[in-house]
Amino acid sequence: MSTTIGRRELTGDYVIDAAHTRIGFVARHTLSTRVRGQFEEFDGDVRLDGDEPSKSAARLTIRSASLQTRQRQRDDQLRSTFLNTDKHPSITFTSTGVEPAGDTAYRVTGDLTIRGVAKPVTLTVELTAAETDSSGDLRVQFRGGVTINRNDWGVNWNAVTSVLVSPKVTLEFDVIAVRLP
Repeated sequence: MSTTIGRRELTGDYVIDAAHTRIGFVARHTLSTRVRGQFEEFDGDVRLDGDEPSKSAARLTIRSASLQTRQRQRDDQLRSTFLNTDKHPSITFTSTGVEPAGDTAYRVTGDLTIRGVAKPVTLTVELTAAETDSSGDLRVQFRGGVTINRNDWGVNWNAVTSVLVSPKVTLEFDVIAVRLP
């Protein structure tokens, strides 16, 4: 953590600053080593409890159609066939537990819902910064991720896809959240 702000002073309710946050993914493809992408539209909030981190919580809602990999044909295929964004417009994460894993590291367990299927996941999260900005607002930065098997959520197209695209997808995030007054 690049600040002198203590854990106790971080306690409060925060909203995700979408302009300064990246929610992304990495998937291995046999024809190209890795496909990287991100979601452009999302919102969420965080409740931090510096005295008792286990009382902290997070919620994230991603608009699945905002997926971008910088290749239009692939993006259209991922949106329509893999994520079925017409029927499932949102991907959500709602935490169910937080436990410290070091001075600034946490394991955040929660329900990840993709294509209407909710499964538990445990994210590795690190608090990397906490500082007051020029407007007097407290901002915190978290980085982390988790590797999932996309097949657990029914994110697949056909048998050929199973061979060409690894079922393992790494979800990664770099979040800036601003404490509410």
